[in-house]
Amino acid sequence: MTASGYGKTRYLLLITAILLFLLLLATASMSIRERIERKFVFFPTAAIERTPADAGLKFEDLYFMTVDGIKLNGWFIPAPALSAESANPKITLLWFHGNGGNLGHRVEDLALLNQRLGVNIFIFDYRGYGRSEGRPAESGIYRDARAALDYLASRDDVDRERIVFFGRSLGTAVAVELAGELSAKEDGRPSPQGLILVSPFTSLGDMARILYPYLPLRPLIGNRFNTLARIRDIHRPLLIIHGERDELIPLTQGRQLFNAANPPKSFHPLPYAGHNDSLRWGGEELWERLNSYLASLTQRQNQ
Repeated sequence: MTASGYGKTRYLLLITAILLFLLLLATASMSIRERIERKFVFFPTAAIERTPADAGLKFEDLYFMTVDGIKLNGWFIPAPALSAESANPKITLLWFHGNGGNLGHRVEDLALLNQRLGVNIFIFDYRGYGRSEGRPAESGIYRDARAALDYLASRDDVDRERIVFFGRSLGTAVAVELAGELSAKEDGRPSPQGLILVSPFTSLGDMARILYPYLPLRPLIGNRFNTLARIRDIHRPLLIIHGERDELIPLTQGRQLFNAANPPKSFHPLPYAGHNDSLRWGGEELWERLNSYLASLTQRQNQ
């Protein structure tokens, strides 16, 4: 072998070694990130201890499939009989819940929203939560969100043009991701009529810095669940609700998202609410604000 040929061979071997090293590093980083997610992000429970029936609500207990073959469990709660001025029976809230527990831990809030707003509600468990199959991961949860919207849009008793995304805590990032995706391309899925975000956060990296200030999690987590970046892609009426006493997600993060969002938008702080009790401690002003927001969606549709 000539000197030049030997040099080329060494060069190719070096490039191959570097590529293999980078591949191993990426694989290791992915594994580390998945472990971090399971330890610090997702806190699912399997046993469903309460159902809407325990709150006197009619509901359908149902299952649907994701594109990657995961069977998810959800509840569809129809709007109550039209009996109040605030009723919005043609609107369906698609609920994206937070990172802990399962459907059963949202029964009290489901009853409040159903009765005080007079709306249909569809809530589902992400993969790995409750009776849903699989293991939670960011990419998988986004697939779950798409499947939930597809299922909801397939129902004859749901108006595809009157679906409002309702996200809480981690679910706000899921709602914003799906809404931003729908804004960016036309794939047959209905865009939300509006978005309601309760206790939203800017990104998982920002939350890691706040919750675990002495652990170097941010470089490993990166820009996961980056609501702040994604919210700029949305051009739908937005309502952000945030407790001023939120002990988990600072009120400043809700305001950051509001400032970055496109109009029309509104921000409603709750002086006495923490992270998990927004609907219970929001007072009558909160319900008036929610009903006013839903009425504005109807007005915009009728214009």
